[in-house]
This record gives sequence, C-alpha cells and structure tokens, in this order.
Amino acid sequence: MKKFLGVLTIFAALVLIIAPARTTVNAQAQTQTAAPQGQCTDESKAAWYADFMKFRTVDAGKAYDAGKKYLAACPTEEGQIPAYLKKWVAAYEKEARKLKLNNLFLNERKYAEAMTLAKELLADEPENLTALIDLGYGGYVVAVQTKNESGNADAANYTRKAIQAIEAGKAPENWAPFKTKDDALGYLYYSLGYLERTSNPTNTLANFIKAATFDSEIKKNSQTYVFITASYEAEYAKQSAEYERLYKGKDETPESKLAVANINQLVDRIIDSLARAVAAAGTDAAGQKSKEQWLTRLTELYKFRNNGSDAGLNEMIAGVLAKPIPPVPTPLTSLPAAPATSTTTPTTNSTGASNAATTAPAATKPAATTSAKTPTAAETATTKPAAKPKTRNNHRQR
Repeated sequence: MKKFLGVLTIFAALVLIIAPARTTVNAQAQTQTAAPQGQCTDESKAAWYADFMKFRTVDAGKAYDAGKKYLAACPTEEGQIPAYLKKWVAAYEKEARKLKLNNLFLNERKYAEAMTLAKELLADEPENLTALIDLGYGGYVVAVQTKNESGNADAANYTRKAIQAIEAGKAPENWAPFKTKDDALGYLYYSLGYLERTSNPTNTLANFIKAATFDSEIKKNSQTYVFITASYEAEYAKQSAEYERLYKGKDETPESKLAVANINQLVDRIIDSLARAVAAAGTDAAGQKSKEQWLTRLTELYKFRNNGSDAGLNEMIAGVLAKPIPPVPTPLTSLPAAPATSTTTPTTNSTGASNAATTAPAATKPAATTSAKTPTAAETATTKPAAKPKTRNNHRQR
C-alpha cells in the first residue's frame, strides 16, 4: 500500500499549484457538513475536497471516493482543483486495477476474470509485462483447470510476447509469483509448450526442452520430461513405421542404415528424458507409481541400446539432472565415420550398423501421476506443474 500511495504522489506539483484554493476550501469544510452527493454547490465541493485532502496520503480508497463524488457532481467544472482530481483519480484507478489483477489471479484464483482485467490493463499499457505474464501463464492454468482450450492460441501469443520482453532485458517490478527471472522463463516456456502441443508439436518439443534449461522449478518437475518423452515417442513411432514400410525384409543399404541411425538418435533421447522423469518423480504414492512405470519403459530401452544389459542405468539416473538436457537431434543426412555417441553405448550388428529399428521395443505411453489408468504422456501433465506462492503481496507492491 505504501508503494501504491507513493505512486499517487506523482501529481504533487499540482498540489502546490492549487495550494491557495485548497486553503479556502479547507476553511469552508471546517464549518460545513458534507452535502448530498450530486449537488455541485460550494459547500458540497468544499466538504468533498476536504475529505480528499485528509485521506490522500493515508487512505487512498477514501480519498478516491471523495474525489469521485466531487467529479460526478460537477462533471463540467474547470479549474485547478477538478483538473488535479481527475489526474489523481485516473492514477488511482490505474494502480487499483493492477492490485485487483494481483488479487484475482493469485489470491482468489479467478483466472478468467483476471485475464479480462489484464486485457484492459494492456489496452492502456501495451507493454505491461505483468499483464502479459498473467495472460500467458494464466491461459495455461485456465486450459488445465477447465479443460477448455479455446483460448490457447491467444494465451500462446501473450506468452511469446512475455518471453520476448524478458529476453530483451525487460523485467517486472518483481518476479513473483516466480522466484527469479529463470524461474519465470522456465514456466513460460513450459506453458507455451503445453498451449501449442496440438497446434505446433515441433515447436512444443523445443519449448519443453528450453523450459528445462533454466534454473527453475520446472527443471525439477517430472511432467516436463513426460511431455518431452511423449514428443520423442511420437516421432519414434512415425519413423519406425516408415522404416518398416521401406526397408523391412530387404537387404541392408546405406539408406536403411541412415534410417536406423536417425531412429536410434530418438531412442537415446527417450532414454535421457525418461531417466530425468524418473529422477524427478515425486515421493508420494502417485509419484512412486509413475516412477515404477517410467522405469520399466526406461529399462526396456536402455537394455535395447546396451546389449541387453542394464549395467550403469542406476548411475545414469542418479546424475542425469545435473547434466544439460540434450537438444532436439538434427536429422542425419549421412552416416558418421564411426558410430555416433549417445547417452548410452549402442549395440552393433555384424555389419557394424546400429541395431535395426525394427528390433526396438514398441513405443508405449509413459505413466500418469494423477490417474489410475495409463493415459498418454500429454495427459500426465494436465496439472499445474509446481506450486507457486498464493500471492505477490510479499514480493511486489504496486
């Protein structure tokens, strides 16, 4: 509130300008009671203005009420006092809208109403970063909670704008409800990945991976890696089917070897992302159940790439979160001179090529963290990825 009242002192110069008039009005107010609202009389104006000056620096709400009564009763009046009141009331409404947005979004959790208010704020301040963040991240929360994704495209646009502003060096008054700049970017990239997971799956994978590069709570959340796994599994299934169509039952060729190499790149990425999901799994019953299911799939693929052995798997899981997450692999256009390195040691057949994709275990769905059934990986991340503080008030005063 101190910051709020401080903002409203920006018109202090005007107060000095109208000081003589204020002396007269205050003197009148000492001998007059407040007149009924709507009567534009000297007595009414004196009472309202006296109340305004009394509360201006100690109770902005009461000062606002008095100023509004004055202006409502005398809408066409000109002069220093009404001009000052109009500026002060406008400044109050602008700041009050920001406080209300904070309360709706974080305290009352009325996200749809908060997003409407944020759009009004952007109409006046198109570059307001707080509003952009609330509209982007809030759009993700609304989509998750209501299962209504009709606003995903708009929310994704706001999220991109927020990310662009932050990466260009802009910062809000405070990063709350996020802990830091990196924490905010992690959540925003995660939100963007979720919002576009259907409309733009290629970008979705890149955005989830980007989210995991920041020192953020998102980096520690298993759902991030479940989404990454789901994207890689989908592409793996697609390329495996293409391999079956083109090369199954035929002699090995440079083209078929190249297809296998590209598929095995995806297998190695799935191994990495599943290991991260396992390492980040929650310790509650649901988290442990999911961990077991993810570990089953991880072990299956790890053995496929390591001559049927799971030696080193536990050590890999223990250290995987400390390592940078690998980027989306660039499709190979020619076979490397030596077997491509990967997270694990690939097996080779008698010709020296990596194991044929047709021998890899079939893609399966990673397990859920909140459902008894085994849904798709995308369904496992339909809850808010990590708890945020309920209010910005401890961090950001408007």
